[in-house]
Amino acid sequence: MAASAALVADQLLLIERALRTQGWWDSAPPSKQALASQEPFCVDTLDFSQWLQWIFLPRMKAIIEAGASLPAVSGIQPMAEQVYGVGNRQASELLKALGDFDRLITAG
Repeated sequence: MAASAALVADQLLLIERALRTQGWWDSAPPSKQALASQEPFCVDTLDFSQWLQWIFLPRMKAIIEAGASLPAVSGIQPMAEQVYGVGNRQASELLKALGDFDRLITAG
């Protein structure tokens, strides 16, 4: 059974809240060129928090709003741990929210 869209939507809000709480939420979008990066997580043009805000969250919201199938697996937390460090207290709320998202998607 796939993860419910409502649960995923709630988790996306928690991820957004964590970004905002840490001051990692930008008021202006990056350039179109930065958003068009072909690298995973746009590592060559965006900070990880920018990728979450401007790529990941909008794509996931679009999937939910379209009623499309959610991904079957997610591994965003390990990337976040590489960026922020596993024991980073400042990023702990975000790391937890991303880990919960990964588990929600993967558990279905």
